[in-house]
Amino acid sequence: MLASPLALMAVREAFAAGKMTLSMHQQTSAGAGYQKSLEGWARAGIKNVELTAASVDAFLKTDSLPAARRLLTDLGLTPVSSASGAFGIWEPGPMRAAAVENFKRRCEMFASLGLTRIYTPSAATQKFTQDDYKAGADNMREAGVIAKQFGLTAMIEATRASTFVAALPTMLNMTRAAGNVAPLLDCYHFWSGPSKLEDLDLIHPGEIGHVHFQDTPDLPRELLEQTTRVIPGDGVAPLQTILRKLANKGYAGPLSVELFLPKFTQGDPFEVAREIRQKSEAVMRQARVI
Repeated sequence: MLASPLALMAVREAFAAGKMTLSMHQQTSAGAGYQKSLEGWARAGIKNVELTAASVDAFLKTDSLPAARRLLTDLGLTPVSSASGAFGIWEPGPMRAAAVENFKRRCEMFASLGLTRIYTPSAATQKFTQDDYKAGADNMREAGVIAKQFGLTAMIEATRASTFVAALPTMLNMTRAAGNVAPLLDCYHFWSGPSKLEDLDLIHPGEIGHVHFQDTPDLPRELLEQTTRVIPGDGVAPLQTILRKLANKGYAGPLSVELFLPKFTQGDPFEVAREIRQKSEAVMRQARVI
């Protein structure tokens, strides 16, 4: 029976889908700081974490990078991705040189913490021309080379309000042109922005480097903004369909929950993570990716 093509396909699909794991993005508990957020999450049973430059910087005002890494190890946490905070590395413009220098510093810092992935969103607000996209691909290629020097994979995140990279097809076309940068798919930006559900069919097997996992509240899209994302399962986005599409495209990595509402960022990290874990893993089970 297992030798039949249909059975083998089912086994492969279940194997790939079962590899997705829940992760917490440090923005979600930004108010608690580096140490308290990690301690609270670990108590809630979280195993994978995504670090931010802001949280690490605040920790380093009174402690060291070895201490920051030791805390991860002592708590049994695996850092799966890092937010560089180096805005402006993708887009052409007069501020890019300074952004690149910042990106280099962040690559060095996160590599010392044991990271293998680093990302920066496209959050541009200026106007661009079609010629700027070729320059953007060249910028991506340069960022990919810099990250590789530190043993990191560079990733770009398309954000819904960006005037440069807001849609999944644009992100895929540019990362393919660059050849050494991975696309990061953010479920909130994807569903609330200019992308379409069928755009997921454009993804090549194994192409997605990382996933941010959030839900979209039942509001007019005109009222949606950076902060309005909610816990998976509390909104109206077709998350099960999105996860199944990603699984079928070979994604088998972390699903990192990144939230901005004050009730999360200023809440108790343990209670926030416990609620997120309960609701997120329920969605993941329904999507058959856990």
